[in-house]
This record gives sequence, structure tokens and C-alpha cells, in this order.
Amino acid sequence: METVTLNNGVTMPILGFGVYQIPAEGTERAVSEALAAGYRLLDTAAAYGNEEAVGRAIKNSGIPRAELFVTTKLWVQDAPAQDNTRRAFETSLNKLGLDYLDLYLMHQPFGDVYGQWRAMEAVNREGLAKAVGVANFYPDRLIDLIVNNEVVPAVNQIETHPFFQRSDYQELMREHGVQIQSWGGFAEGKNGLFTNPLLGEIGKEYGKSVAQVVLRWLTQRGVVAIPKSVNPERMAENFDVFDFELTDEQMARIATLETGSSLFFDHHDPQIVAGLAKRRLDA
Repeated sequence: METVTLNNGVTMPILGFGVYQIPAEGTERAVSEALAAGYRLLDTAAAYGNEEAVGRAIKNSGIPRAELFVTTKLWVQDAPAQDNTRRAFETSLNKLGLDYLDLYLMHQPFGDVYGQWRAMEAVNREGLAKAVGVANFYPDRLIDLIVNNEVVPAVNQIETHPFFQRSDYQELMREHGVQIQSWGGFAEGKNGLFTNPLLGEIGKEYGKSVAQVVLRWLTQRGVVAIPKSVNPERMAENFDVFDFELTDEQMARIATLETGSSLFFDHHDPQIVAGLAKRRLDA
């Protein structure tokens, strides 16, 4: 497995397994099958409602904890954000049945971001989270957080796929030592991704599927990817992307698919902000 090294020296697999939108009752089986297929990076979140199932799969796998890289995410917290963030972190850790996290991410750039981040810095200093980062932060919010705090986020997990490539933003993050991670790498099939003729043509040259081409395109750019599947055959296929390399010409052709905007939601949209910022999780 190829890896990336985060800004604090922590090593992270460049390809992992995500559990977003996998129902809690199916998550344990899916994670168990992903681990059996070779995945060692697991990505969940408090908001997904399946941390306990991920934890059971980890426990039952028999894989040494040191071989795994586990990420979960903090949802928007009410004031006092520092106290509530600590409680939310401990709740996630308990649900996962772990002594520490490899990466803890602030899921949304809303609420008392500074209070939440100070609490995250604290769990990082204590070794309870080996690295801390953010998700869904646009450039203005990310730079604001960096210049006004002690710890630079190790990761920013953002929508990244062939139709919204984030290349300029990736370069900005690289300049500040922030690792880009993709969510929605397959664009959830939007814009006919899985039948895209350009991606299909490139795949035929290597005997690979469109999904494999997309994952190779992401990882070859240095983007950490976390594809989701509940199908063991697809899991294995998604994991098998390191035996070929796209050419510069093929990378340039894929760049032409850029649309320049999200296919899901805009974190600058007032209605989106209001909806996400007001949502609260049950304890």
C-alpha cells in the first residue's frame, strides 16, 4: 500500500475504506470484508451513526491496532464547544472501542470552530488523536484556521472527483502542509461517471474499470481516497489500483472533465449553512 506522510510525521495509507451511507446494520459486515480484502484505513463519522459497527468489525478482525488507521469526525457542537467537543470525542472513541484515533476531523466549518479546534488540539497533544484535521473547509476557512491557531490541520477531506478536481486548492493545501483527502471520489455516479467514454477508453488500455481509473487518478495525484462499497468483489477491485500508472497525456485528458463546481452542495450557500449548522446529533 502506498502512503502519505502528514505534517506531523504520521503515516497514512493513500487508499482506504469509507462507510458513509452504509446503514449501521450492514456496516460491521462491510468493514469486516474490507479488512479481509486488505484495507487498513477506515473512515467513519459520528454523523454516520455506524461507529459502533466499525468498532465491532475492528475488534473481531484480530488485526493488530498498530496496523490500522482509523478516522472519525466531530459534528457541529453547541457552546461551550471545548467541553462538548471533548465529550463528543470520548463518545466516538468509546463507540469504536479504541484507546486512540489515528485521525480526528472537524466535519463541518460551522459552529464555534475555534473552540472545537482548541479541544481537538488538546486531544492531539495528549496522544488520544495522532493527527487532527478538518473536512469541507474551503480555502478562506482553512487559511483562517491555520493563521489563528497553533496546530495546522493535517488533513482536509473535501469533495474531489473527475468533475470537481480541486487541483488549485490541492496546491494551496500543499503549500501549507495540509494533505488533501477525497470524499465522493466516484461522484456517486453523477454525470454518468461509470459510463464516461473517456474514462472507459483509458480503462480498456489497462484492462481496468472506470472506478479503478478514477482511484488511480486520485492516488497518482497524491489524493487520499476512501471508496465505499458493500460488494466484496467491488472492494477487491477498488483495492487493485497500484499495478498500473496513468500517463501525463491521460492525466491531462481527465483534467478536461472538470466542471469547476460541486455536484452535491455548496458550503457558501446560506440555506446549506443554516441546515448543517443547526443539525444536532443525538447523544
